[in-house]
Amino acid sequence: MRIVTAGRLRRLERTSDRARARAREVQGQADAAWVRHLRLVRELTDRAEMAESDAAILRDHVVEFEAALRKAKVALERADIDASVLRERVRLLEAKLEDARRAGRSLVLLLHWGEPHSIHAGREDAYAYAATRGVPVNTWGPSSDRPAAEVNWRLVPFIGDETVRGLRSVAVPAQQGGEGAA
Repeated sequence: MRIVTAGRLRRLERTSDRARARAREVQGQADAAWVRHLRLVRELTDRAEMAESDAAILRDHVVEFEAALRKAKVALERADIDASVLRERVRLLEAKLEDARRAGRSLVLLLHWGEPHSIHAGREDAYAYAATRGVPVNTWGPSSDRPAAEVNWRLVPFIGDETVRGLRSVAVPAQQGGEGAA
């Protein structure tokens, strides 16, 4: 056995007090580190959730943009086809105009309620076409002064006019040099 003296007991108490103080200090540091760790975990979790949300939103936008791009490509392909068809129509019209010019005659534009409907090589062709649309042949008469938009069907003969680099109704006189808009 060992005999403990009062001095030794006081030293052990002081050492024990210092150890408890040190333990409280270390526990305080550990608690502070734990709180920092929890804050950091919460912050990182919030960031990860926000990043996931942003990524989901961006994925949705990418899907929308891809769909819009596909639609735009289809529209562009259709526009290219339409442009090709229109170029071919213009080429045919120019050929018809040239043939009509050589023959000394005009082409005929068929208007329906004032809107261009079709172009024909002559009045008879326009009448025949209109008949296929249900317009009786005996209803055609001389052109009136009423606006074209107020008339069901109307014929407008026209020719190519080099002075205006385009088309001109034969009812409108050709411009003479120096006339017209500046």
